[in-house]
Amino acid sequence: MASAFARCYKRACDRDLTPRQAGRTLQRLLEIETYRMMAMLALPLAREQARRAVAVEEALAALTADIAQSQQADEALLGPLTRLAAEVESGLTASQFRFGACRAYADLVERRIAELRERRLPGVQTIEEFMHRRFTPAAATCASTSQRLHDLSERVAQASALLSTRVEILRERQNQELLGSMNRRATLQLRLQRTVEMLSVAPLTYYVVAIVGYAARGAHEAGAPIAPDIVEAASIPVVAVLIVWAILAAHHRVFGKDHEAKAGLEL
Repeated sequence: MASAFARCYKRACDRDLTPRQAGRTLQRLLEIETYRMMAMLALPLAREQARRAVAVEEALAALTADIAQSQQADEALLGPLTRLAAEVESGLTASQFRFGACRAYADLVERRIAELRERRLPGVQTIEEFMHRRFTPAAATCASTSQRLHDLSERVAQASALLSTRVEILRERQNQELLGSMNRRATLQLRLQRTVEMLSVAPLTYYVVAIVGYAARGAHEAGAPIAPDIVEAASIPVVAVLIVWAILAAHHRVFGKDHEAKAGLEL
């Protein structure tokens, strides 16, 4: 069939081409039209994605203004921003294959036109001029829509990163306040515990002095030359001092190790 077209083209248009040259020329013409039609399959998708991009850009502009003015809570803005990011990524996933094919077919069309090596004839529009007026703008529309979606995806990602950073900073501040509150409560509990321990010196002294008194009275009954009441009275300050010393030594052993551990971590 191609040879028949070539013979008709040769008889009607050009008598200087051999049948093989006419066949190659006709094949290039058919390829140009085929690749042009395949490339233009992306144009309806580009128009649809362009409308979606406009809506996403308007929503992103409103969200960015809210972020800048802090009219809403940062965590409340994460939901709409995440939906925008999902919508943009969905559009990219659905269209990038067709847009990539459009770029490839557009390159093939340009190559086949260049292979024709056209020469201008007076009053006749060349195929290259026709394609530059009708096909190239459509292919450029598809390419610009693809780039627009990529740029929009980056803008949404930047806005999400900014908002996430602000939320993380707010959470860190809240955690610091919570830790500070816990530290203050722990300090108060420690002070209360020390107060209770110091108050417990009195009952401990009482019980220990009572034991010393029982021992002194027993020794007195056994014939030892001591006065139980005097021994009991004299043992009160000694026992109190020993109990206080024991409590302070226990505090030093416990909290002294904690201080050494903290100093080692700081170093």
